[in-house]
Amino acid sequence: MRAAQQVGVPSRPLRHNSATGAVRRSFMAAFAWGVCSPLLVLATIGPARAQEGKKDLFPSMAPVAQYRMADRSEEIAMARSAAPVSISSDADVLVLGDGGFETAVKGKNGFVCLVERSWFASFNDAEFWNPKVRSPICLNARAASTVLSVDLEKTQWALAGLSKAEMIARTRSSARAHQAPAPGSMAYMMSKQGHLSDAVGHWHPHLMFFQPHTALSDWGAGLADSPVFGHEGGPNESTVFFVPLDKWSDGTSVSMDVH
Repeated sequence: MRAAQQVGVPSRPLRHNSATGAVRRSFMAAFAWGVCSPLLVLATIGPARAQEGKKDLFPSMAPVAQYRMADRSEEIAMARSAAPVSISSDADVLVLGDGGFETAVKGKNGFVCLVERSWFASFNDAEFWNPKVRSPICLNARAASTVLSVDLEKTQWALAGLSKAEMIARTRSSARAHQAPAPGSMAYMMSKQGHLSDAVGHWHPHLMFFQPHTALSDWGAGLADSPVFGHEGGPNESTVFFVPLDKWSDGTSVSMDVH
């Protein structure tokens, strides 16, 4: 069955963001349940996504201080843990500031690393305002200029005190919210650290590839023995591909209990 049918993410003004957040959480839930085959992951995504569209577990934003990391150097280190040192050591590093994410370290290879917060998820995610979410990610230059820009804008809105309903309204006129991922957009999520959500907790190392709307079959995603799976989305949504890995960013192997 196609990922779009299994996942059922509704079309949103955020052409790539809703698919990215929803499918990534489903992906993590599947691995947390011991599902290793891409075909089995796709079969698991349906129930794993029960949290999408469910009543908000966090009805409103918590005090801003709860979303911050007290130690700036700790946030930088966590952000860099998303990718191998050969990549993250020369990347820009963003940290959460008073009005949004700000550059803490200027890199030179075009990659951007940061620790995502809960509002990076889709608007119908039950944990949209969960202050415990910490998800390290490193995006290449093309993803940073398109995929990430949507979430940086959402961060500014969140820190300005906008409600979820007000943020949804703003996406209708937001130029960023309607741009497709640049060709070649991808990201690393290989950190041992982080907290994806209360529903799935820790996560599995993987790569993400963001494409303008693309058929999953073009990549062989979800086919028998294929290491690739993804979410195709509707005609106005982007397609997100995932490739699970067996090693963390520090080179150590994924333990058997993580799968």
